[in-house]
Order: sequence, then structure tokens, then C-alpha cells
Amino acid sequence: MRIVTRLRGVHPSVAIAVNALTRNRLQTGLTLLGIAVGVATVLTMLAVGAGAQRSIEQQVRAAGLNQITVTAGNWKPKVDDTGAAVAHQADARRLLAAPRPRRVLLPQVVDDIVLASHPEDDPMEKHDHPLAWQRLGDLEAGLGAAATLTFADAEAIRRLDGVQYVACGVHANARVFHDDKRWFTRMHGTDRQLLDIKRTWTLKHGRFFSDGEQDDAEQVMVLGQVVAEKLFGAIDPVGQTITLWKQPFRIVGVVTSASWVVRPAPGDDEFDAVYMPYTTTHRLLNLSKLNDITVTAASTGEVSALSKRIAALLRQRHGITDTQPDDFTIATQATRAITTGGLPPNVAAAIAGNVRELERVTLEQLAGTLERASRTMRWLLAAVAAVSLLVGGIGIMNITLLSVTERTREIGLRLAVGARARDVMRQFLIEATAISLAGGIVGIVAGIVTSLTISSTLQWATVVTPGAVLIAFGVAAAVGVFFGWYPARRAASLDPIAALRYE
Repeated sequence: MRIVTRLRGVHPSVAIAVNALTRNRLQTGLTLLGIAVGVATVLTMLAVGAGAQRSIEQQVRAAGLNQITVTAGNWKPKVDDTGAAVAHQADARRLLAAPRPRRVLLPQVVDDIVLASHPEDDPMEKHDHPLAWQRLGDLEAGLGAAATLTFADAEAIRRLDGVQYVACGVHANARVFHDDKRWFTRMHGTDRQLLDIKRTWTLKHGRFFSDGEQDDAEQVMVLGQVVAEKLFGAIDPVGQTITLWKQPFRIVGVVTSASWVVRPAPGDDEFDAVYMPYTTTHRLLNLSKLNDITVTAASTGEVSALSKRIAALLRQRHGITDTQPDDFTIATQATRAITTGGLPPNVAAAIAGNVRELERVTLEQLAGTLERASRTMRWLLAAVAAVSLLVGGIGIMNITLLSVTERTREIGLRLAVGARARDVMRQFLIEATAISLAGGIVGIVAGIVTSLTISSTLQWATVVTPGAVLIAFGVAAAVGVFFGWYPARRAASLDPIAALRYE
């Protein structure tokens, strides 16, 4: 009666249920724990499944299976007897250790401003970036790069059938400044469409530069997350000014990775970088050439065919005869994987001859295959959760049957004084559901904590959505009603006279 009095204002059936459950605290606690484990498993599995699906989508986009890169020059890395590319780090180390060469870049007058090309970006100079000599693209840029691609080439490629996006590229090492802070990074003069190509990017702050800013060659800049953190810390830098080549640039956005697979880190070529319109780069540095052109095909099944059309187009535009080699290099993800994957030369050659067959699949087909694999995994995880809930449900049934046995005389008395069978049945269903819902709440909290722990410790993608929480709570309620039905029915069917005689 003590608990019933405390719960004054609450429905009598609820008060009686709480009173009955607290009489068997150990059994109630163990049953609640079983339900909590089951619900936590359900929520965790839903979170892992949703995270896996999202990461699959990200990896399909990140794979760049429909991406073609056209690079100026035809230098290719040496290949060892395994078919793998040999890194030229020893050559690069010797170059960096050599005496400082004589500067060959001359000052250029741009709009009445005397501007030396990269005056503070000497790669031979000791600087604040610990991995600067290892930056992606630096080795190749110093060992065979050539200025053979133009904006007109990019526009011609853009008009080819089967082309989805085209982005021009001008790249250089650069030292950027803000107040008393500086950072050695990578500068990319690029196209507005780069954001459409980089499907695994997301804007942490602001926006990417616009078509109008690109057309007008405005001095605007998008920072990679690493650069933003090095110069501005945790604050939003949009609207701030950054200095490069002694020129001010207005920051309009910050890009970061939308994929848990790729984490921004110092020295990478995407997020430890700054981006500006290639037109701005050309205006300030008085350039007329491109380092590369990035192209995406509308279908991965047409990548090889499109690569051949691009090669034929560029050879024609550059006036290259049949006896002359290309003055550019075309690489796809498939050919890049074959030539750098450590395959023996004969195997690599055999595969390379069938690249088109390997690429004869669309991103949609690949995504569908991965989705089916993800669905299978979710079903397996759901089976594990079902076992946990079954154990918890059996616990609810056991404790409710125990309660019916212990309260047989109470049930008989209630029936004798006028209570209906459905009132008794409702009473025990409320008790079973109360245990289940309490376990559900505990399980939801535990599931969220577990999901976050898995994400932080194992680096797995987990996504806890409101829908998943509602599903977990609904499952808990359903388990209580389902497994409480039989004991409640048994209590309601007791004969009042026999129940009153029960000892």
C-alpha cells in the first residue's frame, strides 16, 4: 500500500503493477536486464547496419570508377619486375639535399603589381611542414611534368559524348599566412565542378566558389579542413582573409571528408590544401596551361572508350603525328590499380587487355550489389538481436507466471468482489509491458552508448536515427505484450473459489 499511496493520481492498475514488481526486485531486475540487452542489441545493429550502408555509398562514390585523369606530359614511373611502380623517393631526397639552385622564375607584372611566382614557396627551403617533401604529386611534378594542356583542351573534352563533369587543374606548393600563423600546403587552381566530382567531400563551413567568381577570376579561396584548423583553430574562417603570394584571398568555405574511411590529415592532397578558381591562378601567375584535367564518365562501362576518344581528340588538337608519342598521360582507376597493384607484368598485361570488360558495370549496378550484401548483413544482425529479445521475453513470461502463482489468492479475492476477467488480464499485461518498456529505455541508452563506442574505438560507421530509436522502443513494447499475454490469460481464467482456497 505504501507505493500505491505514493503513486496517487496514477491509474490504479499502474500503481498495483509497480507495487507488485517491486516485491520481486531481483527477478524484475534480471528480466529488465534481459530486455535491455535485447533492445540495445537491436539499436546497435540498426546503427551499424545504417552506418555500413552509408559507408558503402560513400566508398562507391569515393572509388571514382568513372573518373579519368588527363595529365600534362607523358612521364611514367619506373616499373620493377613485379609490375609495381617504383617510388623515386631516393631521387627526390637527393634533389632536396642538393645545393640551392639558381632561381629561374622572374618577377611578373600583373595589373601593376610586381608579383614573383611563388617567392615564399621554395621547396628547397626549410619550412614548417614536416611532410612537405612527401606531399602527393610533388615527385611526379618534378620528374617529367610538361605544360601541354590548355583550357581549350578542357572545353573540347567537355563537348564529347559520355562526359559528365570536367575540372581543370593547376597545382603548386604554397605557403599561406593568416596574422602571425603560416602553413605550407598544396594549392589547387581548379574548376567549380570539382565539388561535383569529389562526391565524398562535404562543406564543413560556407560554400564552394561560384561560377561567377570563377568567370571573374576573383581572389576567393576554399580551405581544406587541415589548413583551416592550422590557421584558425576551431572557429569558422568564412569571411576571413588569408594571404598567398603576397595577395589577399577571401575565404568562402571549408571542405572536409564526408566518409569515415578517409580522415583529413596533414600532408594529404585533398584536405591539407587550398582551392581557388583556376582563372584566378592564371591571372595572378600569368599562366596559360593546365597541369591536369579531371573527367568523369556518365557510365563506368564507357570509361575505356571515352579515354580513347579523349586521347584521339588531344592528339589531333596538339598536332601529334602517328609516329610521335603522346604529350599527355591518361589514367583511369582501373588502369591505375593494375599498374600499381603489385601484379606480375604478364598478369598485368593480360588484365589490361580486358579493362573494358572489367569496367562494363555502372555505378548503379555496383551500388545495387553492395546494397544486397549490406541487406544480408543486416538480416544476420537482426537474427542476433532476435535471440537476445527472445531470452528477455522468456524472462518476462517467467516472472509474470511467478507473480500469478504468488498472487493467486489476491486474484481470487478481486474476482470475488466484482473484478472482471479482463481487468485481471489487463493488470498483468500492464506489469509485463512495464518491465519491457523500462528495459527498453535502459536498452536505448545502452545502445546509443555502444554505437558511439564502436564508432570511436573501432572506427566503424554507426548512424543512430530517430527512426531506429522508435523501432527499438516499439520492439520492447511488443515483446512485453507478446510474452505477457499467456500469463495474463492464465490469471484471468482462474476460478475465484479455487483461487481463494489456494495456499
